[in-house]
Amino acid sequence: MSRIGNAPIDIPQGVEIKIDGSTVTVKGKLGQLTRTFNPSMTISVADGKAIVARPDDSGTNRALHGLTRALLNNMVEGVSKGFSKTLIINGVGYKVILKGSGLEFSLGYSHPINIDSPKGITFKAPKQTELVIEGIDKELVGQVAADIRRLRKPEPYKGKGIRYSDEFVRRKAGKTAVK
Repeated sequence: MSRIGNAPIDIPQGVEIKIDGSTVTVKGKLGQLTRTFNPSMTISVADGKAIVARPDDSGTNRALHGLTRALLNNMVEGVSKGFSKTLIINGVGYKVILKGSGLEFSLGYSHPINIDSPKGITFKAPKQTELVIEGIDKELVGQVAADIRRLRKPEPYKGKGIRYSDEFVRRKAGKTAVK
């Protein structure tokens, strides 16, 4: 029995779900998301709740049951509230600057790194060492944050690099001089 898959999804006020076969479109105040799910999963909407059902208890269908429900819930939450990730830039001279809809990073390389904003993603830089990535698609927000973090991963000796705001970088002791 899938505890996640069996839980109904509450549909907030102002969110509209349209089901066309295995394609589901969710429309809300922040935008619209469309996704095609596995055709073996049955999605129904009744009384302000969306319910995902599976045809049998095979291993594949049990796995898809929870996945389908989680993805649909993320779509509903995204168009009603949105998602955001915060990145912290740590290091001497490391900074980020908003340039139009894109970003320019100074990360200790011999050249600045420019990144354009993908469709559906907005960047905010409250400080030169902090970056907020916002959007309605949880998967896209996480992927953009991971791609930016990959530019300069946090290193364990001085803690320099780009890290998530809730990430803890375990510090290591450096070499000690022997006399």
